[in-house]
Amino acid sequence: METVEKKVLVVDDEMHLRIFISTVFETNGFTVVTARDGADGYAKAQEFLPDLVTLDLMMPGEGGIKMYRKLRTDDRLKDVPVIIVSAVEDKTFSHSFALINAGQAIKVREPDGYIEKPHTAEKLLAATKGLL
Repeated sequence: METVEKKVLVVDDEMHLRIFISTVFETNGFTVVTARDGADGYAKAQEFLPDLVTLDLMMPGEGGIKMYRKLRTDDRLKDVPVIIVSAVEDKTFSHSFALINAGQAIKVREPDGYIEKPHTAEKLLAATKGLL
């Protein structure tokens, strides 16, 4: 029986972090596609249909919050696990997310995982393990 590689979309504006995160996943048997902002990330998510997304919040142009809302309201992508990987503290994000969500007609659930930068390969893989 042939095993199918899981696909991960890595969205981060910092090239060294895209390389680090994608290398962690690739060396652990995942197929990886990267994007440098929310607009590019959402377009690639629609095309690539990943099994998991890692998403930075603060990026120039279309940031992570906007992309996250798009993922969660897209019928083909709404159930894809998303791990936020950000320099913003978890509790600050949770508070901000609740405020942003409160002002929206369509409420979206919180991300499936949250990792504060700086992160390690072990943290990424541990967060992923429970989701895939």
